Amino acid sequence: MTSSICQILIFLLLICPPSAKSVHFNYPAVFNFGDSNSDTGGLVSGLGRSLDPPNGQTYFKKPSGRFCDGRLIIDFLMDAMNLPYLNPYLDAIGAPNFRTGCNFATAGSTIHPATPFSVSPFSFGIQVAQFLRFKAKVQDLQAKSKIFDNYIPAQDSFQKALYMFDIGQNDLAGAFYSLTLDQILASIPTIISQFKDGIERLYEEGARNFWIHNTGPIGCLPQNIAKFGTNTSRLDEIRCVSSHNQASRLLNLQLHALCKTLQSQYPDSNVTHVDIFTIKSNLIANYSRYGFEQPLMACCGYGGPPLNYDRHISCGQTKLLNGSSVEAKGCSDSTKYIIWDGIHYTEAANQYVASQILTGKYSDP
Repeated sequence: MTSSICQILIFLLLICPPSAKSVHFNYPAVFNFGDSNSDTGGLVSGLGRSLDPPNGQTYFKKPSGRFCDGRLIIDFLMDAMNLPYLNPYLDAIGAPNFRTGCNFATAGSTIHPATPFSVSPFSFGIQVAQFLRFKAKVQDLQAKSKIFDNYIPAQDSFQKALYMFDIGQNDLAGAFYSLTLDQILASIPTIISQFKDGIERLYEEGARNFWIHNTGPIGCLPQNIAKFGTNTSRLDEIRCVSSHNQASRLLNLQLHALCKTLQSQYPDSNVTHVDIFTIKSNLIANYSRYGFEQPLMACCGYGGPPLNYDRHISCGQTKLLNGSSVEAKGCSDSTKYIIWDGIHYTEAANQYVASQILTGKYSDP
């Protein structure tokens, strides 16, 4: 009996080695800014659009406003903080509770100011402005009455809260449709400068704890492979579009440098850079090691292997294509897939990414 227990413990240690460090959160609230990677329903609420099943099928059992079959990275991080999932700022139905924070992220958002052709009008600057209005409204309510205290952040929460950021992917991915790689690389300092402006505005409002995710390997998304990777010479060793990942790497280098600058500029703050690119790239390159079977094919889509992605039809939709009625269906087991719909990750992949974030190995400091 004792021998069997020892064997089990040894096995567990081999597959789950203890980390030298891990992330521990202790924040009364979280304020999140970003795009679809952390949108918990903002775009759906803000534009009045809908998501079709099978979105949400794994965890919420119905579409939840998330572009995913279930939970996002931010949901797993909120679990780690023992805090409820963040309600979107733009969702006014059902008297949403913002006691422990608010989510300003919306799918399609960019750091650059939105244009008439943008998927989301709620660019990073707008999200920051929404936060400033949110904070002013909370303070106004607190000054008038205590009846809302169970639904809005406490007075000291804004300074003690964690401010999370996951945005920049759409600035790069969208640019490839109209600009050359050299032009995109040359635009990155402007993107970083605009991001810095938003961080500084939040600092001026009392924010002190900044948690900044870098951009993932956008060249590994089926949407980009289908459009820009038809010539295999443009693909890297893991079958991702080299130019897109090159842009991601340069943006991330400059974002990391910005985090160092901000920490020096604001010594009373905590600025943490999280290397999402390395986590996701490692997952795709070594997918079978982590229990996945399909690294680059969409679980929910149309077209079949190798990508199961068609830009003309989104996950869950039924459309007339080439004279035939077709449906973008979900796969039978999303836990075997990294990619959900050609652009976003599955809940299983998001859970893996969150678990790696929580080891602390990919954070600086």
